[in-house]
Amino acid sequence: MRIATWNVNSVGARLPRLVAWLESARPDVLCLQELKSTTEAFPNAEVEALGYEVAAYGTGRWNGVAILSKVGLDDVKRGLVDEPRYEDAAEPRAIGATCGGVRIWSVYVPNGREPSHPHYEYKLRWLEALNTTVVAESVPGTPFAVLGDFNIAPTDADVWDISLFAESTHVTDAERKALAVLRDAGLTDVVPRPLKYDHPYTYWDYRQLAFPKNNGMRIDLVYANEKFAAEVEDSYVDREERKGKGGSDHAPVVVDLKA
Repeated sequence: MRIATWNVNSVGARLPRLVAWLESARPDVLCLQELKSTTEAFPNAEVEALGYEVAAYGTGRWNGVAILSKVGLDDVKRGLVDEPRYEDAAEPRAIGATCGGVRIWSVYVPNGREPSHPHYEYKLRWLEALNTTVVAESVPGTPFAVLGDFNIAPTDADVWDISLFAESTHVTDAERKALAVLRDAGLTDVVPRPLKYDHPYTYWDYRQLAFPKNNGMRIDLVYANEKFAAEVEDSYVDREERKGKGGSDHAPVVVDLKA
């Protein structure tokens, strides 16, 4: 089974590339983030024509998540347990479903903006809700994974120059401790270094020639339980999909399971 995650940065703007990538990479399950689309406006017809079922969750603003599956789409849940609100709004940042016997969550963790911003505290509360959901959803013997844009670089090696992040989010102790809490709940990063190249970044800013310079970050992650991790036989970042005009600023991350 091939399972992937991709922050598409607008499913409408990226639809031709999304369809082409689904046809070429042929994932059984794809988690999407940053739809920038309402649930109703998601391009179901184009995706379903390729054999996928769709569960989407969006309000049309800058967030939104979805799961596409060729192997079943059952027990769909939108939102986390005890999920916090931001500025009195529930943001569509998490969706879960069971696909081919694997419990999967597609998540778009809040950015945080900067450590002094209220959005940063919201991010930390949101991560607490994610951990609560992981604990509530985990069933012994059932493969389980959380995939998506975590907006956290797990280690200093996961950013191109850690010295530039002294006053920034994505690398703070509190954010990384939230990942440690997920590990305490039984999840591990199943796309570890090294992959097929030295710096398997997943995000490059559109500005300042970040992609050609490889000034990137690894913030799109796959955290999974022992049952899932034991089935992983390969993983990669599809850096080629980031190239060219009209691409997302994120690259897809792909995990292949034995079963």
